[in-house]
Amino acid sequence: MLFTDRTDAGRRLAEELGHLRSGDPVVLGLPRGGVPVAFEVARALGAPLDVTVVRKLGVPYHPELGFGAIGEDGTRVISADIVRRAGVGDEQIAEVERAEEAELARRAHAYRAGRPRLPLAGRTVIVVDDGIATGATARAACQVVRAQGAGRVVLAVPVASPEVVERLREDVDEVVCVSTPVPLASVGEWYRDFSQTADDEVVALLARATGGGPREAGAGEQAGERTGDLAGEGAEGRAGDIEVAAGGVRLPGSLTLPRGTGAVVVFAHGSGSSRHSPRNRAVAEALNAAGLGTLLFDLLTPGGEGDRARVFDIGLLAERLADATRWVRDRVGVPVGTFGASTGAAAALRAAASADSGVGAVVSRGGRPDLAGADLATVRAPTLLIVGGDDTTVIDLNRQAQAALHCENRLEVVPGATHLFEEPGALDRVADLAGRWFTRHLLPDRADGPG
Repeated sequence: MLFTDRTDAGRRLAEELGHLRSGDPVVLGLPRGGVPVAFEVARALGAPLDVTVVRKLGVPYHPELGFGAIGEDGTRVISADIVRRAGVGDEQIAEVERAEEAELARRAHAYRAGRPRLPLAGRTVIVVDDGIATGATARAACQVVRAQGAGRVVLAVPVASPEVVERLREDVDEVVCVSTPVPLASVGEWYRDFSQTADDEVVALLARATGGGPREAGAGEQAGERTGDLAGEGAEGRAGDIEVAAGGVRLPGSLTLPRGTGAVVVFAHGSGSSRHSPRNRAVAEALNAAGLGTLLFDLLTPGGEGDRARVFDIGLLAERLADATRWVRDRVGVPVGTFGASTGAAAALRAAASADSGVGAVVSRGGRPDLAGADLATVRAPTLLIVGGDDTTVIDLNRQAQAALHCENRLEVVPGATHLFEEPGALDRVADLAGRWFTRHLLPDRADGPG
């Protein structure tokens, strides 16, 4: 089984852990790669998320061979047998411990940003990593968690070898593993995207799980109000710059909520563009005039914009877009649609294909919906594909994608328009079509409104 990325792996792993939901579990991710997986597990189970920071104690002349492990609050697990066989003396043990304690304290403080460690005494604790090759780190983590008072320890991973899984059953109460391939040369070979997880992504996910992520940055909250207070009849319209926590990073955006906003459209820009795209902003202004709220945000961080692999990583873009739509839905409390341009259209459709997307309608402008691949068949949101009449290659790609859709859909061709709709009146036509589509599907009681 091949996983798209750690988010996909976490969601699939969560499906195997449903039987633990009623046991009031705590989910602990192993930094760094295990945390994005653990985040999805915790979200699916409705469980609190934390990290378990452990440091293996290695034999001085053979560091790969661990004679024990240490965890937070002075938790210490030592294998007397390995110490004896390796001839490690008390002074050597103390020296190794001192070095590892300093690094452990640094990491724990950095990841939690001052938040206290979750208590584990008597709890069912699910220890999550992104995969297991040798099992040394996972074993040390589970031993430390047990020593910290966990009542039941469950080790959960997307992928591991059958031999390692059987060996680790001796250290825990239960092992849950989605895939046990033979042979397993490395964990990364079972992921399409196994790029390194950065420390700031770990910090962002933990903050988000504890309510310190997206809830920190509403446009209305800049004036001391909740963004949710801006929705509804009689509310004052607002516009402002915000930060959206999506996919473990913070992304700048512009949120506009006209007076009496009844729905919000989230924009997904194309490759090489950003939230400042003049074409997307022109469409957004037209939607605002029709009473629809809009969120334009950057799908990539400044560092990621120059990485061609990330620019065309539809899975990554879709994940961030899905997080942004959930943020809007939870905060503003109104129906949400998505508007995608170029590669952003593929991200919009893939995001809409997820079971919990809540996307009410999708519009694609000069898009590459074909890049959504097999996900097209599972999109349920009504989808409008808009292409320029002179954009012949993209017309063909949109027709192929339309044939794969099983939802309500329509293909609109704007005569004489090229890919960027730069011709006089072309973009106005796009805005008019999009406004009608979103109003019809997101605000059915106003379906005769914008014209």
